[in-house]
Order: sequence, then structure tokens, then C-alpha cells
Amino acid sequence: MMLPQCKKRRMCNENGKAFLPTSLSPEYFVEPSLAELAARESIDPGYCSRVLNFVIGRAGYGYIKFLGETDVRWLNLQKIVKIDRNSVTVYENEVDKPPIGEGLNKTAEVTLILQLRLANSHDLESSEITAKLKKCSDRQGAKFLSFDHSSGEWKFLVHHFSRFGLGDEEEDVMDIQPTGDDHERLSGEIVLSHSLPAHLGLDPIKMQEMRMLMFPVEEEDELIDGSFFLGKRSSGREFVREKSPSSSARGSVYRSSLEGSAKKAGNRISTSPLKNPPLPLLEYNIGTSDGSLSRDILMTGQNKGLPLRIKKAEGFKLDEKFATPLSGKFSNYIVDAALFMGRSFRVGWGPNGVLVHTGTPVGKTRTGLSSIIHVEKIAIDGVVRDEQNKVKQELVDFCFSFPLNLHKSLDHETVEVKVDTHTLKLHKIISNRAMLPEICRAYIGIIEKQLELPGLSMSTRVLLMHQVTVWELMKVLFSERETNGNFRSSSDDVGEDMVLDKKDFSLNIDVKANPLLRRAEFSYWLQDSVCHRIQVDISSLNDSKYLENILVLLTGRQLDEAVKLAASKGDVRLAILLSQAGGSVVSRADMARQLDLWKVNGMDFHFIEKERLKLYELLAGNILGALQDSTVDWKRHLGLVMWYQLPPDTQLPVVINTYEQLIKEGRAPHPVPVYVDEGPIIDGVDWNSGDRYDIAYYFMLLHANVEKDSGFLKSMFSAFSSTFDPLDYHMIWHQRVILESIGAFSSNDLHLVDLSFVSQLLCVGLCHWAIYVVVHMPYYNESPHIHASLIKEILLQYCEIWSTKEAQQQFIADLGVPSAWMHEALATYHQYYGNLQESLEHFLECAMWQKAHTVFMTSVVHPLFLSSKDSEIWRITSIMEQHKSEIADWDIGAGIFIDFYVIRSSLQEDITLSESDILAEKNEECRNFFSRLNQSLRVWGSRFPIDARVTYSRMTEELCNLLQSFPGKGSAPSVLMGCFETILDAPIPQDLRAGHLQEALSVFTYLLTHSCCPIWPC
Repeated sequence: MMLPQCKKRRMCNENGKAFLPTSLSPEYFVEPSLAELAARESIDPGYCSRVLNFVIGRAGYGYIKFLGETDVRWLNLQKIVKIDRNSVTVYENEVDKPPIGEGLNKTAEVTLILQLRLANSHDLESSEITAKLKKCSDRQGAKFLSFDHSSGEWKFLVHHFSRFGLGDEEEDVMDIQPTGDDHERLSGEIVLSHSLPAHLGLDPIKMQEMRMLMFPVEEEDELIDGSFFLGKRSSGREFVREKSPSSSARGSVYRSSLEGSAKKAGNRISTSPLKNPPLPLLEYNIGTSDGSLSRDILMTGQNKGLPLRIKKAEGFKLDEKFATPLSGKFSNYIVDAALFMGRSFRVGWGPNGVLVHTGTPVGKTRTGLSSIIHVEKIAIDGVVRDEQNKVKQELVDFCFSFPLNLHKSLDHETVEVKVDTHTLKLHKIISNRAMLPEICRAYIGIIEKQLELPGLSMSTRVLLMHQVTVWELMKVLFSERETNGNFRSSSDDVGEDMVLDKKDFSLNIDVKANPLLRRAEFSYWLQDSVCHRIQVDISSLNDSKYLENILVLLTGRQLDEAVKLAASKGDVRLAILLSQAGGSVVSRADMARQLDLWKVNGMDFHFIEKERLKLYELLAGNILGALQDSTVDWKRHLGLVMWYQLPPDTQLPVVINTYEQLIKEGRAPHPVPVYVDEGPIIDGVDWNSGDRYDIAYYFMLLHANVEKDSGFLKSMFSAFSSTFDPLDYHMIWHQRVILESIGAFSSNDLHLVDLSFVSQLLCVGLCHWAIYVVVHMPYYNESPHIHASLIKEILLQYCEIWSTKEAQQQFIADLGVPSAWMHEALATYHQYYGNLQESLEHFLECAMWQKAHTVFMTSVVHPLFLSSKDSEIWRITSIMEQHKSEIADWDIGAGIFIDFYVIRSSLQEDITLSESDILAEKNEECRNFFSRLNQSLRVWGSRFPIDARVTYSRMTEELCNLLQSFPGKGSAPSVLMGCFETILDAPIPQDLRAGHLQEALSVFTYLLTHSCCPIWPC
């Protein structure tokens, strides 16, 4: 039971007063009274923790009867319960409210005494008032019980508490005295005239404070929101509760601001008191909040969103220590996502199965608040966790690396696919049915070594042992003998009773006998699969009941043990019959005929043991008669059909189809998955009969040539056919690939298997193996670019992992993945983290010239130029110049720097003075260059950093100085002055332009005062 935090648990003293609730004002009463509670507590210790039908009331107003047993110890009733005229409030402060069912927040019967106006009471009939009260109760979530017109008593039932009762409008309609004159209402309370915040699952108190923060008193024209009405009541209420935990530290600041806003709002509305009908507040779990405003609201971006407008208030601020609000243990803090991010934020997926959402947490039945952000991670890596739920590197190797290395060692063929300008190599295994036994034994070896690891859970061990039997079954069902007729045993654990020797041998076998050999191997597989079940059943039986033991042994076809047991008990005739079990059909027919004769002749079967009759029925081929009220697992039932019901020469596909028909007729158990069949091995498995089958049975149907549609294949290779983990495809992928490589089936609709396995590999950081799986996906003409899209996505999202591991990089390159895709991912990665120089290099390597040019112009070139790294600029621009036809705005971009170096070099050359027209040419080159600089500034605009203008200014200044110092002997005066005109039009600072203008005036004056041929002043 939740108790108020301010009360500490104390031992009851002799008179029990320490347990009593605090006293109420004289107008209130309780039943039983405080004195009676003290007396009963002294007689019956603990009585105050289970008071039956506890009542709290106020004379002339009404009372509350809490149904059932109520714990009243240490309750501050005066603070918790308020019974006003026509309304009741319990736990007005949401912070103190316990969960439903605890404290006084529980089911109760409320009785309110309504004060009808006698003068107008005849205007409304009792039935009309009753109907209106019933409607009011339903709207508030309460259940109407009764209304007595003579006494004015209105009874209704509530399941939890906040505030219930009538509003002013309802009081006016029903001629009930209003509640405005109640002196109990204090000025320090908050008015919640509408419960919209509560219905949204939010704390109304905090929403009031948030509204006043977001809409300060300076906004004169703000509209009055009906959901958060702040008009001041005639009763003189203030709008922030004085003792509210969320406002105690800032009471004066908020109170002054809110009072001013309330006065302005009151001037714009009618002075008549308004009050909306109160609605019950939904339960609000404040367990994740500690009452501090600065920690209740978390922004969902780090210095990326718009800042809050804060005026005359401290406001809600993030504590600086919360560097990442949406991670780890900080994910459960209260935040109104809709307020800060609008409708754009609902759910978001991150890498490795991370889910960020505002809904109900996974596995929780209680409705979650829309204002709480949850960060959860899907357990994609559950298969590599040990018994302590810790990821182990050994499990990563055995589950992923070792099987994939085995897969990689098999023979492959490659197909080159053209993707844009690149070539991607797709891989495919080359195998056949003759190679299948060796492949299956290799996979079994890996699983058996994994079983030797310590720390594996029991469920994991069961699943691993089941995988061993599945690979054994694949070997039995889908392998083929060598075409020369030589037979080599594909099983290392053949029983002694097999016709062939257990040891390795090579015999000439008739091809027609191959189906019988496959049936024999399948029979031994069944015996091995159910052997542990036989041992468990035998250990649970009494040795004296040897007939039951024999029947159990026969369900696993352990004929040797059954015959020995019967002979040891002196039952020689039964032993002889058992030795012929599953033999010729004639023996079965004779046994069945004998049983029928006994029945026809009216033999009293009470003189024969019941278990012996079951044995006779089984030997006669009547499985249902042998089992009767007992049941066996599906594998043993399948064995009974094959061993004792069908002829011994029945081929395996017929046996499987027969069992499938029995399942459809409801006469055989469903082949349930191993995690259900073995216990179940985990709790809470949600499974219905026929929902899904075990993967071993699907393999049997596949061998029996059952019609294979896309739905069959999807069910066969779903995770639930092998494991209870719906995200574990690590072994299913290998089984699917091997079966498809030997031609057991062909499908273009198994993307889920590939992509699920890719997700598992990415979750454990094996990016290179994830790409390996992608390049082994079948090629579809309908989706020719799916492989390229997946590989690029993996390279981009997991760049930080594979780029730091040289072995993974080399592995990806060896797979035939174009290096340009890797450079593109690295370029994007470095650009995101601000390493723009590295980003530019990778963009150049992947031939993304436009992006490289943009990064070069907006970020890289200007620091290089200002650092006088001209050789580096020349190297980069020379590379891009070869592809300038693919780059937009080349002439006003990187081409400017090439032209700058060319013009500067030409101006620095020694020019013969006799070339009088060379100055005009250089002047024209500079004029065109400066024009392009101005155009470049206009086009690139805001994309340029601040130092871009400094770069252009320095380039211009350098060329201007070279042009001004260029020899101009023999040039016309117009050419000389044209040079100054070019300089003055260049993009240079005003102070430099003023200096050049002064120089131009000096030259012009010199030209006017000399009639001889002017020379260019040095």
C-alpha cells in the first residue's frame, strides 16, 4: 500500500493513536470515529489498515463511503478530502495521488446534498433532474445510483478520484444553488475548469505553468483557450497553487506574472463567473517525475531546435549534465513531444533495432502517456547471449562467423551485374545432392562444438540439439547415391539391427532399392529423434508394469529391448510376437483377425491385461486402439504409422502424405515446433494448434513433393518453425541456401529470410558478412538494383564500424563491391562529422564531381588559399578540371582558382618592353576574371563561409598589384586608365579601392601635364 512520503512507518503504541488519520475540521465527520478507530486498534492490532466501508462526510454537504477495506493509517484527511457544495475532491494535488486502488484513490459511493431553490423547484420535475444528473454522472465517468428529490441526495459510484460534481451551468439549469460563496476555497488554489490535459494523459498543473511560460503577459492580444481558462473568479482565486511542489521554488515569480495575465484576461471577458462542467481526471503516473520543473521537460534535440521564448521568468531549461536526453536512463523523463516537435515526432527507428517512441512500452499493458519518450531496443542479438544475458564473442563466432566461413569455403559461381557505371559481382553456391552429406556433417560439427561452451541456457541447448537433428534429416531426405551404384553409408550412427553393416563399406546397390534405403535411414532418424523421450517415459514407470514399458519401447521401435524385457519376464509368446512387429503384412492380418474372432465369439476381455490388449492392437496395425486414452508426440506417432500401420515397403513420400491426411482429419497430433514440443522450453509461448509446424516436418513435406506455393515456403523458413525468437534466422538462412543450391526448390519470394539475417549480422557488428549475405541474394529482374541499394545503405549506416577495421574493408573489396561505393559512404561519413578535407578526397575517389566541387568551394579551398597551400589547390582543381563538363558553375567555382594561377603566372613573366599591346591583353584578362569573381559571389551567396570574401579579396589585391606594376611603356593613355578602371571595379575592400583611386588621379594628372608619350609610372 502506498503511503504519503512525508509519513514514516512507526510501530503502533499501546493505544493505537500513532496509526490514526489526522483530524478534520469540526464540520467533517468520519465513520467509524477517531475514538472508535483507536479503541478497535488497541483490541485488534492492524484494524486501521483494513477499515470496512470507511466514511468521510461534511454535515449539510454530503459524504463519501469507500467500499471494501481501506487503509486509513497516517492519512491527512484534511489535506486529501474536500467536500464542497455540489462537488467533492479527493487528492487535489496530483503529485500526492497514489495509483488506483491504493489509499483513498479507490472505488467509493459519493452522496451529495443538492440545495434546490424552493421558489423554482416546481419548474423542473424530479424525473427531469434525475435525467440531467444521470447524464452528468456518465460524462464524468461515474455511475449514477439514485436521486431523492425530497432530501436532495444525489448518489453516484466512482472507481477512482479527482473532482466530481456539478458545474455552474448545470446548477443554473437545474435550479441548484451555485458554489461561488463557499468560503473553503483558498486563493492559493488552481482552477482546472476543463480536463483536456488529463484526458491527454498530461499533468494539468504543469500544463498550466507551461502555458503561462509560453504565452507571457506582454502578449496583449492572446486568445483565451477554453482548455486552459485563466480568468479570475469572483471568489478571488489565484492561479498557481501556493504549496504546489512544482512551483514552490518560484512561487513569487510565477504568481506575479500570472496575476497580471489574469487581470488582463478578466478585462476582455464578462465579469460574471464562468465555470465549465468538471470532468474526472484520468490517472496520471508521476513516478518518473520528481517535481522539479527543470527536470520534468526534456527537449528532444541538442542545440538544434528553436529556443524557447523566456520573458520575465526562469522557465524550463535543460540541465547541462543531460547531454543526450534520448538515451539510457534519461529516456523516461516527462516531455511533451507534441509541444516541442509537433506532429513530426511519433516514432523513429535507429540502427541495431533501437526504437524511439511516445507510446506504451513493449510488454506493458497499461496505456502509456503521449508525453513520455521511450527508448527501447529490439533483442536482435538474443542468440549470442548466454545464461546471464551477456553477449559472448564465442557465441558470435559459432552462430555467425564459423557457419559463414563454412559457406564461403563451398564452391561458388559469380555473375556480374551492371549498376550504373559500376559492376557488382553476385555469388551463388554450386552444390549437388551427392555433396549434401558432407556439407551437413560440417554444419553439425560446428553446432556440436557450440554445445560444449559453458554458460548456455537450457532452452539454447534444446534448440541446438534440434538443429543437429534437422541437418541430419536434410542429409537423409535430400542426398543422393553415386550414379555408379556404389553405396556408402551416410549415417555414422546406424543401429545394429540395420540390414547393412554399421561400418564403412561399399556395395553394389540396385538403383530401384534407393527409396527403401532412404526409408530405412529415415526410420533410424526417427528412432534417434525420440530416443530421449523413450528414456524419460521408461524412467517414470514402475518396473513391475513391464507391459507398459514394452508399449513405450515399441513407440520408439526399440524392438530388441522390448523382446528382451518380455523374455526376461517369462512371457515367451509375447516376445515371439514382438520379434515380428513391423514385419510382413500377413502377420498383422493374422493378429487383426484373431482380435476380431475374440470379439465375435464374445470373449471377456477383462481376463486380459489392458496393456496387453494395447500391444495386440498395435501389432495388428491399429494405432488408435493401441494408444486409446494416451498420447504421444508427433514424431512417435509418425513412426507408429510407418512401422506398424503401413506396409514395410511403403515409400517415404506415401508415409508423409498419409500422416498429413491424418492431421487434416484430426486423428494425429500436429507437428508442433520443438520449443512447444519439448515442454514448452520457455514460458508464455503463444501457440494454437495448427498455427505453425516444426521445420523438420516442413522438410518432410518438401521431400514428399507436396504442392509448394509461396505461403508454404515462407512458413517453412520462418523463424517460428525453428525457434521461439522471431528475429533469429542465423541457421535458417544456411538451410534455405543449401536446399536451394541442390535444386530442392526455387523461389523469388524469400526476401524476409535474407534481410532478417542481414539485420542480425549488423546488430553484432559483422558488416562484411552482412554484405556477403546480400551478394548471395537471388537476382530478380523486377528489382535489378536491390543489391546495390542494400549494400550502399549498409556501407553508409555502419561506416564507423567497417572503416575502422582493415580486415572488413579488405573482405568487402574481395567480394567485388565497387570501391566507389565505399568511398561514397566514407565521404558522407566524414562530411557529417565535419572532416571536410577527408570528405573531399573520398568524393574525388568515387567520382562524385559535383559534390566534390561543392565541398571544395564551400569549405576546403578558402583555408587552403589563406594558408598559401597553392600546390594542394592546384592538385585538386586539376583533377576536377578533367571532368568540368559534369560540374555545374565550374567557371565561377573551382575554375576561378585555375585561372587565377594562370593569370598570376603570366603577369609575373618578363615581358619585352617592345610589346606595346601586351598590357591591354593583360588588362582584359583581369577584367574578365574580376567579373567572374563578382558573379561567383552572387551565385554562391550564403553558401560561402566568411573567409571566402577574404580569399577573393586577397586574390584581387594580388592581381591588381601585379597589373599596376606591369611594364606599360608605349601603351596608349586610354589603356593605362583602363587598367585603373579594371582595378576599381574589382571586389576589393573600400580602403584599398580608395588607395587605387588616389593612384589613378596621380597618373591622370601626370598624363595631362606631359605632352610627350607617357610612360607607366612604377
